[in-house]
Amino acid sequence: MSIHFGTDGWRAVISDEFTFANVRKVAQGIADLILEEQPLAPTAVVGYDTRFLSDHYAREVARVLAANGITVLITQRDTPTPIVSHAVLEHQATRGVMISASHNPPRYNGVKIKGAYGGPAMPDDARRVEAFIRDNERRHRSPAHIPYEEGLRSERIIPFDPFPAYERHIWTLIDRDPIAAAHVQAIVDPMYGAGRGFLRHLLEHVGVQVEEIHGELNPGFGGIHPEPITRNLGPLMERVKASQRTIGLATDGDADRIGAVDEDGNFVDPHHILALALRYLVEEKGLRGKVVKTVSTTRMLDRLAQRYNLPLHETPVGFNYIVEHILADRVLIGGEESGGMTIQGHIPEGDGILMSLLLVEILARWGGTLRDLVEDLHREVGPVAYARLDYRVESFSKAELVRRLSEDPPDTLAGMPVRDISTLDGVKYTLDDAWLLIRPSGTEPVLRIYAEAPRPEIVQALLEEGKRLGIGHIKR
Repeated sequence: MSIHFGTDGWRAVISDEFTFANVRKVAQGIADLILEEQPLAPTAVVGYDTRFLSDHYAREVARVLAANGITVLITQRDTPTPIVSHAVLEHQATRGVMISASHNPPRYNGVKIKGAYGGPAMPDDARRVEAFIRDNERRHRSPAHIPYEEGLRSERIIPFDPFPAYERHIWTLIDRDPIAAAHVQAIVDPMYGAGRGFLRHLLEHVGVQVEEIHGELNPGFGGIHPEPITRNLGPLMERVKASQRTIGLATDGDADRIGAVDEDGNFVDPHHILALALRYLVEEKGLRGKVVKTVSTTRMLDRLAQRYNLPLHETPVGFNYIVEHILADRVLIGGEESGGMTIQGHIPEGDGILMSLLLVEILARWGGTLRDLVEDLHREVGPVAYARLDYRVESFSKAELVRRLSEDPPDTLAGMPVRDISTLDGVKYTLDDAWLLIRPSGTEPVLRIYAEAPRPEIVQALLEEGKRLGIGHIKR
């Protein structure tokens, strides 16, 4: 069995490929990477989400790292990925490890690697870990490990609470005064994930009246995927509408993504959250910098960046590609269609908790409702409709699919001429006021089809054509 890292770590089905033995192999590969980078007094932060056995897998990672002479700080409870990443930076650790499969179905678990800068590891880091794993298997070198209790006694494994330091940092980015004065009422849905309790606490700290749903520990996630998109947020949308609350806020399984619901129970997608945040950071806070977005993210950001005379860069899907720009340049905001986003002054990591607080600040400062803000945004840089179709498929060659789609492109889509074709990640067809992206998932056997256009009916027509093109080429 070959262990392969995708766009955000290694993920596999629990008890199939995601076993304690394989977790130890991955942990040893990460230990080898850490020791290569910092042979003297290396440290690592280890965290985990609410998935089945995540806490036990995290302990297994800690046992292996500690046996390799690495001091391990392990979170005392399930903890959001951005808080773990912040702890890596706060404690000047060599690396971080997060046990999580993020938004994937409950049967999955995963391992995310974090850099010393407090964000996702670079693709080359993952390749190096894969190489260490292969080399260890070739040499029949078993992972080192010590009993967990021995690690605790020797203080090679140290349980800790990373939240207080994260909370202090968050209040340097969020203006509490307008929130406290606005009498906001929110419903928070952590989707049974690691965000449970954290966002609620921070909102209550600034006077927001909060109701939390799906905050209990449930490794099955109530039978849904812990991904904050429309089809998974029915209970939140219904609850917000019925209770006439100001806003609904959702985070995914490890709280590095955000979704929102307006006062009428309508889903507000990450595209609009990103665009609202960009407007606010420029117009209200007077900040400047590069705008970085993934290839599947709205062109509203392009229009706003042009208006504000800000540089904009488009990357492949995967937050680590955004991180490359954050580490190299002054980035104002970076984000992706899936809900991972961050802002200037924060860690280079998607953070659903921070962005939820920022969205509440925007509501409090600008007044009106979330629906009002979205409608105003559409008047400025819209109107915009968007949808994504996920189509589960059998194994296929991703490179071959991209080659076929780009070498034999359609002249028109939904009756509109194709103006440009990009193969930055998958195949993206750009039209006059719309676009269609056909892209194989980096973590699941899924073909993702994305479309944006001025009206929902055009989006649906584009998705149907995208499905026909993608499935047609796979079955050829």
